[in-house]
Amino acid sequence: MTAAASSTRTERMSRIGLWVVLAVLLAAPFIGLYPVFMMKALCFAIFACAFNLLLGFTGLLSFGHAAFFGAAAYATGWMVRSAGLPPELGVLAGMGFAAALGLGVGLIAIRRQGIYFAMITLAMAQMIYFVWLQAPFTGGEDGLQGVPRGTLFGFLSLSSDTTLYYVVAAVFVAVFLFIMRVVHSPFGQVLKAIRENEPRAISLGYDVDRYKLLAFVLSAALAGLGGALKTLVLGFATLSDAHWSLSGEVILMSLLGGLGTFAGPVIGAFTIIGLQNYLADRVGSWVTVIIGVIFVVCVVAFRRGFVGELLAWLKRRPNYTVANEASKEDRA
Repeated sequence: MTAAASSTRTERMSRIGLWVVLAVLLAAPFIGLYPVFMMKALCFAIFACAFNLLLGFTGLLSFGHAAFFGAAAYATGWMVRSAGLPPELGVLAGMGFAAALGLGVGLIAIRRQGIYFAMITLAMAQMIYFVWLQAPFTGGEDGLQGVPRGTLFGFLSLSSDTTLYYVVAAVFVAVFLFIMRVVHSPFGQVLKAIRENEPRAISLGYDVDRYKLLAFVLSAALAGLGGALKTLVLGFATLSDAHWSLSGEVILMSLLGGLGTFAGPVIGAFTIIGLQNYLADRVGSWVTVIIGVIFVVCVVAFRRGFVGELLAWLKRRPNYTVANEASKEDRA
C-alpha cells in the first residue's frame, strides 16, 4: 500500500468517524440519552478542546484555566438575569470577558516557561476565584442562581431541553471544526513548532511570545464559551466553576483522551462527566477516589490517552509500515 493510499484511507476513516459522531449527536434525545447530561458533557468537551489547543498543540500547561470557564459563567449569568440581555448576547459577553481576562493573565504568564508559567496561571486563577467569592453580585458561596434560558434570536425559545440541546450541539460542532481549522492553518503549524522546539522557532524569525499570547487568549475565549453555555443549561453559576480543582479536571480530561488529538479531549470529557454522574449516587464522595484510580491506571497502561494509543496502534499495523517504506523509497 502506498503512502498516498494510506493517507486517503486515514482521511476516509476520519470523515466516517465525524459523520458517525454527528449522527449520534442528532439522535441522542431519541435513543435514551438524557439531554441535560449530554449538554453538560458537551460544554465540558468544549472546555477540554480549548485547553487541548493550549497544551496539546502549543505546549503551554495552565493550572488556572477554570478561571476563564468560571468568569464567563458568572458574566453570562449576570448579563442574562440582571441586565436582561438575550442568551446569544449573554454568551458573547461572557466569551468576550473570558478573552479579555485571558489577555491580562497571558501578558503576565507568557514571560515565563515551564512550571513557572503553570504556577503563575494558578496564582492568577486563585486571585480571580477570591473575587467571585467576595463580590456581592455573584452570590458568594450560594452562587448566581435563577439564570433564565430566554429566547434565542427573539423567536426560538430555549425552555425545552431538546431545543437547547441542539443549540449546544451545533455550537460544539462549530467549535470542534474551528479548532481543526486553526491547527491545520499556518498559525497552527507555528504553534506546533513552538511546542516541539521553541528555540528553533525563534531562530526562524517567529515572534514566539506573540503566537503564545494569541493561543492563550483564543483558548481562554473558547473555555469561556463552554462556561457560558453551561450557565444557560443548568441555570446557575457557582464557585466550583472557577475552583482550581476544575482546572485539574480539564487536565485529566485531556490526558485521558489523548493530548494533541482532536477527539481525545471530547472522549475524556464524556468519560469524566459520565463517571461523575453515574457514580455520584452510588458511592458518594468516593467518586473522586475512583476517578483518581482510573486515571492512574490509564496513565500507566495508556500513556498517550485513549485516542493516542489507538493512533499508535494503527501506525504499528503492517500496512502502515509498508506505506512508510514505499514513501522512503520514493524520496530516495
